[in-house]
Amino acid sequence: MSEKNIDAAMLARMFLAGARNLDAKKEWINELNVFPVPDGDTGTNMTLTIMSAASEVSAIADLDMEAVCKAISSGSLRGARGNSGVILSQLFRGFTRNIKGKKELDAVILAEAFGKAVETAYKAVMKPKEGTILTVARETAERAAGICESVTDLDDFFTQVFAYAEETLAKTPDLLPVLKEAGVVDSGGQGLVEVMRGAIDGYRGVEVDYSAFVPASISHTVTKISSETEKEIKFGYCTEFIILLNKPMSDEEEHSFKKYLMSIGDSVVIVADDEIVKVHVHTNHPGEVFEKGLTYGALSRMKVDNMREEHQEKLIKDAEKLAAQQLAEEEASAPEKEYGFIAVSAGEGLSGVFRDLGVDYLIEGGQTMNPSTNDMLTAIKKVRAKTIYIFPNNKNIILAANQARDLTTDREVIVVPTKTIPQGISALISFVPELSGEENLAAMEEAAGFVRTGQITYAVRDTRLDEKEIHEGDAMGVGDNGILAVGNDRTEVALATVREMADEDTEVISVYYGGGIQADEAETLLKKLEEEYPDQEVELIDGGQPVYYYIISAE
Repeated sequence: MSEKNIDAAMLARMFLAGARNLDAKKEWINELNVFPVPDGDTGTNMTLTIMSAASEVSAIADLDMEAVCKAISSGSLRGARGNSGVILSQLFRGFTRNIKGKKELDAVILAEAFGKAVETAYKAVMKPKEGTILTVARETAERAAGICESVTDLDDFFTQVFAYAEETLAKTPDLLPVLKEAGVVDSGGQGLVEVMRGAIDGYRGVEVDYSAFVPASISHTVTKISSETEKEIKFGYCTEFIILLNKPMSDEEEHSFKKYLMSIGDSVVIVADDEIVKVHVHTNHPGEVFEKGLTYGALSRMKVDNMREEHQEKLIKDAEKLAAQQLAEEEASAPEKEYGFIAVSAGEGLSGVFRDLGVDYLIEGGQTMNPSTNDMLTAIKKVRAKTIYIFPNNKNIILAANQARDLTTDREVIVVPTKTIPQGISALISFVPELSGEENLAAMEEAAGFVRTGQITYAVRDTRLDEKEIHEGDAMGVGDNGILAVGNDRTEVALATVREMADEDTEVISVYYGGGIQADEAETLLKKLEEEYPDQEVELIDGGQPVYYYIISAE
C-alpha cells in the first residue's frame, strides 16, 4: 500500500473510526432535528445502523476486501433504523458493491464507488428531497469525481472531498426552508459528515478504540457473573454515562477525574474528546460518581446495573428463553394461513387495539426507537402466512419495512405505508380477505388517506417553526404536515389541534391518551370535545404510549 492506495485493512480501520466518531456525536446530531420533540433520533438511528456493521467488521479474522465489504453492507443493511439509517445503509451498500472485487483502492476507484453509493441511495427513496443527507452525499461524490485524477495522493483527495462535504452541509438550510427557519443544518447530512471525519482520522493514524466494537455475543459473555464470584464483588454497581462538557477537559482534569474514580471504584474507563467524555466505572456509590461528573458538564445516557443481581437475572432469562423456544416450536407446527399482519406499536393500550384487529406480531417501537430492518425480518419469520402485511405506522420506519420486504424471498410481503398509529388502525379495519393483495393494498392506502392525525407532545428546546414561537416545555400539537398548536396547557393545545384537523366531513374523533396522562385529565378533554363537536362521535382510548400525551385522529 502506498500514499495513493488503501487496502482492506485500512478500509476496515477507516470504517471503524467513522463509526466511533458518529457514536461520540450522536446526541449532538439528535439535537439538530428540526422538530423540537423529545424523540429526535437521527443520530441514534444512524449510530445503531453503523454499529451493526462495525461489530461484523471487527469480528473478521482474515481481512480481505470482499470480507470487509460484505460485513459493512450486510451489517448496515440488517441493522438499519429509521430513514436516515436506511439511507446510510444504502450508501454503504452501493459503495461496497463497487469495490468488493478490488485488492487496493485509489482515488479514481473511490470516486467511482462514491458515485455508486449515491445512485443506490437515491433509488431507495421514493421522493428524494434536496437539502438532506442525499444532497450532501451527491455533491460530495460529484466533487470526488471531478478531482480524483488530478490529486497528488489520497490525503489530498480526502482533504478536498471532506472540505466540500462540509460546504454542502452548510448550504442545506438554503435548500430546505424548514431547516433555515429552525436555524439548523440537516441532521442526517451532519451524521454523514461525522462518519467521513472519523474515517479520515483513521486513515491518518488517529488511535481508534476497537474494543468498542466487540461483537455483542462476546461482550455479553464477558459481563456475565457467576454465582461463585457474585459474593466476592467489591464494587456492585456498573455505572456508565456521558458528560456533555462545558469546555474541553484538560489532561490534568482528566487525570484528576480518573484518580477520583479509582478512589471509589475500579474498572475505570474514560474516553474524552473536546465535546464529550464517556465514563465507565464499577462502584458502590453511583450517585457520587454522577455528582462529580456534573462538575464538568451535563450528563447523558446514564446507566446503572446491579452486578450482584445479574446471576439471578440470567436464571430468569434462561427460563424465559426456554419458554420462548417451546412457543416457537408450537407456532412452527401450526398450519400456514393465507394472510398475516405485522404492526409497529408503542404502549400496551395501542398494542391491545391492534391485537383485537387480528395483528399476529407486534414490533415495539415508533418515534422513540425505530425498529431495524432485522427486527422486521425477525417478525416476518415469526408469522406463518403466505402473504404478510406490514403496518409501519411511522414515516421514519417505512424504508426499513420496504428493505425487509425486498430481502424476503419465501413469501409475499406487502408494506402498507401508514405514517401514524391511527392510519394503521383504519387501514387494518378496511382489510377484506376476499380481495387480492394489490386490491387490499389500494383499499387500505385509501382508508389511511382519510385519516388526519395530531400528536400532542412537549418541546425540548426553544425554536421557531411553522411561524410559531416555541419555548422549551411548551405543549405542541404536531400534525401530518407541521405544528398545529402550541401552548402551556396540554388540554387546550389538544383542543386547538382538533380544531385544525376537524372539518364538516369529520365523522369520528378518536383520542388515545398516553402513559403520562391520568384518566380524569383525559376524561376532561373528552367532555370538552363532546361539547364542541356534538354531531361527531368522540371516543377515548387508553393508549399507554410514551412521549406523546395524546394521539388524536379525525376521519
